[in-house]
Amino acid sequence: MRLRPVRPAGWWFDGLLLAALIGLTVALAAGHLFGLDRAVADWSDAHRPTAAEWTARILNLLGQGTPLTLLSAGLGVLLAVRLRSVRPVLPPVVAFVLTYLTIGPLKVWTARPAPSASAKEPFLSPELTLPLFQHELPVRFAQSYPSGHVANAIVWYGVLALLLAPLLRTFGRTVPPRLITVVRVVPPLVVFTTTIYLGWHWLTDSVAGLMLGLLLDRLLRRVPWDDLPLPGPLRNWDRPFTSYP
Repeated sequence: MRLRPVRPAGWWFDGLLLAALIGLTVALAAGHLFGLDRAVADWSDAHRPTAAEWTARILNLLGQGTPLTLLSAGLGVLLAVRLRSVRPVLPPVVAFVLTYLTIGPLKVWTARPAPSASAKEPFLSPELTLPLFQHELPVRFAQSYPSGHVANAIVWYGVLALLLAPLLRTFGRTVPPRLITVVRVVPPLVVFTTTIYLGWHWLTDSVAGLMLGLLLDRLLRRVPWDDLPLPGPLRNWDRPFTSYP
């Protein structure tokens, strides 16, 4: 069983993403980059007409974690039934576990309010909306870092791209590689942009979500789904799905 290739190849890029995420967190904990975050948030507030705001709100729905999870699980189950294989269900399950064990706990640990925390509950003063580790606040008011919208979008659209091509092949259809790239890249970029523009996250929140999402996506893309050993009762449902017949 060998790991699947990713680009850029090797683990150096994963290490770079992890080091950058840690470095960004340390910088914010030390009070750096607050000026940049505030400047971007203030610019967004000053350039958000009603039509643009509602357009951004609609586009930002592309990053809703629960619908993406359910959609990925549904595609995995459908492909599993069509191939009589349990393997297509594995990517959504593993992706859910990875996101559950990383994104949420990091949000709770870093305890950072969103930019809007000065305009609605808990009505903090603007300077108190920026720091990390505000554990005195209720958890629901301090879960901005890293952006779960961005990280989830990268992970779940990666899973959807993995399942889409083999699913359509079961219907005699093919998917151009460029379309797979579009599925992987465009929705996360839209979510990254709209989340910042709407003032739902600081710029650095979304950058952290981007780095975390890419790191998790690279881990998932390495998994040799067709070669993972399965327990005895499932060995009659072990047909490959990433490449077959």
